[in-house]
Amino acid sequence: MAVETTTPVTPVWNDPAQDIDTRVTALIEAMTVEEKIAQLFGVWVGASAEGGEVAPHQHDMEEAVDLDALLPAGLGQLTRPFGTAPVDPALGALSLLRTQRRIMSANRFGIPALAHEECLAGFAAWGATAYPVPLSWGATFDPELIRRMAAAIGEDMRRVGIHQGLAPVLDVVRDARWGRVEETIGEDPYLVGTIGTAYVQGLESAGIVATLKHFAGYSASRAGRNLAPVSMGSRERADVLLPPFEMALREGGARSVMHAYTDTDGIPSAADEELLTGLLRDTWGFTGTVVADYFGIAFLKILHGVAGDFTEAAALALRAGVDVELPSVKTFGADLVQAVTDGTVPEELVDRALRRVLAQKAELGLLDADFDPVPPALKDADTDDGADTDALRGTVDLDSPGNRELAARAADESVILLRNNGALPLSAPRRIALIGPQADEPTAVLGCYSFPLHVGVHHPEVPVGIALPTLREALVREFPGVEIVTVRGADVDTDDTSGFDEAVRVARDADVVVVALGDRAGLFGRGTSGEGCDAESLALPGVQQALLDRLLDTGTPLVVTLLAGRPYALGRATAEADAIVASFFPGAEGTAAVARVLSGAVNPSGRLPVSVPAGSGGQPATYLAARLAGRSDVSAIDPTPAFAFGHGLSYTTFDWSDLVVAAEEAATDGEFTLSFTVRNTGDRHGAEVVQLYLHDPVASVVQPVQRLIGYRRVPLAPGEARRLTVTVPADVASFTGRDGRRVVEPGELELRLSAASDAPRLTASVRLTGPARHVDHTRRLHAEFR
Repeated sequence: MAVETTTPVTPVWNDPAQDIDTRVTALIEAMTVEEKIAQLFGVWVGASAEGGEVAPHQHDMEEAVDLDALLPAGLGQLTRPFGTAPVDPALGALSLLRTQRRIMSANRFGIPALAHEECLAGFAAWGATAYPVPLSWGATFDPELIRRMAAAIGEDMRRVGIHQGLAPVLDVVRDARWGRVEETIGEDPYLVGTIGTAYVQGLESAGIVATLKHFAGYSASRAGRNLAPVSMGSRERADVLLPPFEMALREGGARSVMHAYTDTDGIPSAADEELLTGLLRDTWGFTGTVVADYFGIAFLKILHGVAGDFTEAAALALRAGVDVELPSVKTFGADLVQAVTDGTVPEELVDRALRRVLAQKAELGLLDADFDPVPPALKDADTDDGADTDALRGTVDLDSPGNRELAARAADESVILLRNNGALPLSAPRRIALIGPQADEPTAVLGCYSFPLHVGVHHPEVPVGIALPTLREALVREFPGVEIVTVRGADVDTDDTSGFDEAVRVARDADVVVVALGDRAGLFGRGTSGEGCDAESLALPGVQQALLDRLLDTGTPLVVTLLAGRPYALGRATAEADAIVASFFPGAEGTAAVARVLSGAVNPSGRLPVSVPAGSGGQPATYLAARLAGRSDVSAIDPTPAFAFGHGLSYTTFDWSDLVVAAEEAATDGEFTLSFTVRNTGDRHGAEVVQLYLHDPVASVVQPVQRLIGYRRVPLAPGEARRLTVTVPADVASFTGRDGRRVVEPGELELRLSAASDAPRLTASVRLTGPARHVDHTRRLHAEFR
C-alpha cells in the first residue's frame, strides 16, 4: 500500500509569487496585537566582538531590554549593531547573522528584524572608510560623484547584513551657529535637494533603504540651538525646508523618512498628522515607512508636554503617521498592547503602520520562504555555532582602495579656494611653518557621526581602525625635501595662549606660514561642531583668531587652511591673508586633498555651500533672503558675507560669452532656452561651476533676491571651450502664493548665469505671459543643462 505524502503548504505571506498587499494582509490577519506591535519598534544592540549574538545596548533614556521576553512576539528592527562599539566587520556580520537566526526561530512567523545603521559620512562601523561630511558633498556641486560614493557606502552595508541607512540629512541651513551644520548639504534647497537625491539614488541602488531626515524644519530652530522651537511660517516651510524632501522622494526613491525632533508653531513633527500623513502620504504619495528620530515619541511627553503618558505619546505618533519607534522600545511596549487590546487606542492605527513595515520587509525579501540571513560577506564562511571565528577576523574590508579613491575624489572636489593673491600654489618654499591646532591632529578631518568620534572615543584602548594622515604628514609627502616645522600654537577651544610666542618665532623664520584652524567635532557640548555643539557666534573657537592675528603681524606670507564643520568669520585674514583654503571635515583623504591644492597638484574646484560671514554676529544670515535682509541705512548690522554662497576660485581663468536666448517670452506653462559659451582662458585644466539663479523683481508675496535653480560642473582643458544650453521651465519660477498654493505668475524675470551668488556673468531678461498658473508636486523641478 502506497504511503501518501503531503507537501508542506507555503503560507501566503511567505510566497513571493503573491503580490505584496495580499501577503501583508494575510500576515496581519494572522497576528496577535502583541505580535503586531512587536514589528513596530527596534532594540538598540551591539554586535559581539567574538561573533556571538548581539547584546542589548543600555542608554540613559532607556530601561533594560529582556530579549528573551521580547523575541517570541517578534522584533521590528535592530538598532546599530555595528555602530555601538568597535567590532571586526566580519565578526560583526557573524554576530548579526546569529542574532537574526535567533529572532527568526523565536517568533512563530519566522520574521527577521530589519537592521539599520548610521551612514552620514560613510558606514558608521569600525574600520569603514570615513568620507567627507555632507557639507563637503554640497561643496562639490557634483551629484554624480556623490551618487557613486553613496553606492559604495550602501554596498559595504549590504555586504554585512544591514538593510537601512539613516541618511541623508536634508535640512537646509538657516543659521550657521547650529551645531549640525556639518551634517547638512548647504543653505540652498535646490543644492540640498539635488545632492541629497543623488545620495539617495546611490544608497538605494545598493539595496539599502535610504532615510530622509529630519522631516521637517529641524534646522530652523531659534538662535541655531539644537532641538529648540521652530517659529517659521508656512511659506518658508513650503518653499525652503520641504523641497529637498519632495525631490528626494520623487526622483531618488527613498523608502523611509525620519521625523524631526522640533515643534513648529507648537506642533511637534512626531505628532503632526497634517505633515506626516496629509502632505507626505496623501499629497506626495509616499508609501514607505516613517521612523522616529531616537526617543522622539517619548519626547512628546518628556519635552513637548503634549502627551500625559507614554501610551498617549504612542497614540499621537501613530495617528500622525509614525510607523516605527527607534532606537528601542519605550512607548510601544506592554502598555500600548494593553491600550489597543482594551480599545483605548484603535487597532486600525497599529494595522496601518504594520502594513507599511511588513510591505517593506517583503520588498527586501525578508518574508520570503527561502530567505537566507547569511550576508554576502559570509556566503563562503562557516557560520555554525562552534565555528572558528578567529579565521574570519580581518576578512571583510570596509576601507578598500576603491573606497579610498572615491573618498579622495570627493575630498579633492570639495576643497574651496576662498582667496588667493598669487601665493598659491606654493612654489618651492625652503621652509614651511605649519601652525595651529589642526596641524597634527588625525581626527581634524572627521565629523561628529564618523565612527572614530561618535563611538571610538569611548573606547580609547581600541585602534582607530583606518588611516587618518594629519595635515603635517600630508604636507611632508606632498613637499619632499622641504623643511616643515610644526607648532600647535593653540588649542581648538581653550583660552591658552602660551604657545603664541613660539608660533610667532617659527613663522618669522619660515618662507611661508600655513596656519591650520577649525573645529573639533563632538556630541552635546563635547566639541565645537556637531550635534548639540551650537555656537554663540561665528567667531573662530577659542583663541584661534588671536593666534591668526599674531601670525598676520609677522609679515611672513600666510595661507589659512580651515578644517571645520561650519563657516567662520576670519577677521583681518579675509583681506590680509595671502590665501585662504576652506574644507568642511573632508574625511580620511582630506588632508591629502588640502596638500594637493596647496602644491597645485589639484586645481581647486569646490564652491561654498554656505556663506562665509564677514563678522561673527548678525546671525542668522543666508544668501537666500529677501531685500530687507540685506544691507540697509536703517540698521547698524551689515549681513553682507565675506565670501558668498557658490564662491570658489581656481588656478585658471574662465570666460563666459555669446549668450543667446531663443525667445524672451514664454507662457506660464512654457519654458526658456538659453545658450552660451564657457572657455578656459588659463594655462591649466580646471572645472568651472556654472550656477543659474532666478531673480523675480515683482511678485505677489516677498521673494528672495535670487535663488539657485540649476548648476553644472564644466571641466575644461586649457583653451577649451564648451557651448552649453539650458532649458528653464516656467515651473521653477513657482512659489507659494497668498492662498497657500504654489503658483507661476506672469511678469519679468532675470535668469542670472553666475560663477557665484554674487558673481553674475551673463544675464537674460525674460517675461512670462498669460494667466497665473497653479502647480503642484508634479511640477518640473529643474533647469536642465546639456
